[in-house]
Amino acid sequence: MSNKPIEVMARGALVRRGRLLVCQGRGADNVYLPGGHVEFGEAAVTALAREWREELGVPARVGRFLGAVEHTYRQKGQVHCEVNFVFSVTCPALSPSCDPASVEDWIGFRWIALDGLAAAHLEPRPLCRQLPRWYATGRGVASCWASTLL
Repeated sequence: MSNKPIEVMARGALVRRGRLLVCQGRGADNVYLPGGHVEFGEAAVTALAREWREELGVPARVGRFLGAVEHTYRQKGQVHCEVNFVFSVTCPALSPSCDPASVEDWIGFRWIALDGLAAAHLEPRPLCRQLPRWYATGRGVASCWASTLL
């Protein structure tokens, strides 16, 4: 067993006109939902609103809980483990007709088709299947859980 911490992440799914806003590290092949680390003693919804403003420079309204995904991956030779709490987000300042600018220089943002998540290399991978389901039904499923550990 490792003594490394499990990272707790709050992620936001902004879907407009069948397109999903994603974040991508400069030079990375994969994309992920905007958001970031939940700090000790901070609510996941508060962390998501904070991270959204820090990364995109605009406020967002955090909506319903969609589900959770535990995830493990390698970055620069190191194994990372995280639990992602995913929420719907609304942000009137952003439109899928234009990729938003990033406040932080190490990441960028773009819109991708909700039916093209796998081709865009969305991580954690289970979100490629779950996000379209959550939006097709018009509601999240509080009992939804997925994992890349199994």
